[in-house]
Amino acid sequence: MRRRLLVTGGNGSLGRRVMLRAAAAGWDATGTYVSASAPTATVHLDIRDPAQVRRVVAEVRPDAIVHAAAGRDRNDWPATADGAAHVAVAAAGIRLVHVSSDAIFSGRLGEYDEDALPDPVYAYGAAKAAAETAVRAIDPGAAVVRTSLIMGDGRGAHEILTHDLIAGRVEGALFTDEIRKPVHVDDLADALLELAGNDHAGVLNVAGADAVSRYELGVLVARRDGLDPAAIPVTSLAALGLSRPADLRLSTAKAEKLLGVRLRGAREFVGGPAV
Repeated sequence: MRRRLLVTGGNGSLGRRVMLRAAAAGWDATGTYVSASAPTATVHLDIRDPAQVRRVVAEVRPDAIVHAAAGRDRNDWPATADGAAHVAVAAAGIRLVHVSSDAIFSGRLGEYDEDALPDPVYAYGAAKAAAETAVRAIDPGAAVVRTSLIMGDGRGAHEILTHDLIAGRVEGALFTDEIRKPVHVDDLADALLELAGNDHAGVLNVAGADAVSRYELGVLVARRDGLDPAAIPVTSLAALGLSRPADLRLSTAKAEKLLGVRLRGAREFVGGPAV
């Protein structure tokens, strides 16, 4: 019999890829949505409603849950933080893989391993940190996956932002001193599915191999998509005196030993020479 998987946020950028790759990994997957259904998401679920979460889990009866849903905007604490707790409670006795973020860190340390303590500096990071705390307290056996910028299929937020900046649809700029380790959405999806099938407990960093600035990443995207990199507005956090997290590099040494999936770097999966 195929194992049953429940993917919250099955119509999101990450959830869609988890759903699409689940069958090849041996899962019979069911995806949830909150506002609009999709071929990858057929079950309505508002994770802010604990009773609804319990009902959906009881109906699907999954062997594992990948919790990829979050708030509909970056300040939606009830969905991002409380929703994660509701899922963890409903998942009692079920394998749980929770998706977290490098946004839980301030960037003061530069590189962060799995033992690093959250020190968020803005609301979304605080909500993701609270979600981690809730999941780990409710289900110590859960896998908590910290990741970075998710991209690679053209639907990543940074890919969309790069296109919008070049086209003049939005105002802003890409920063030369804001460093991340972007991960390809398929690599992350495969890692989540692998973790759903094993018993790793606790935090695991799953990010790409390359530490790149948001500006370099934008240039790589523009070159890949046939756009003019020179049209990207560029500045630095230092020049504008901004205090947002600058250097967030997740150490992936542990994941590289534990997981079978190879975590590619942005220069490989986006393509093009270093900037």
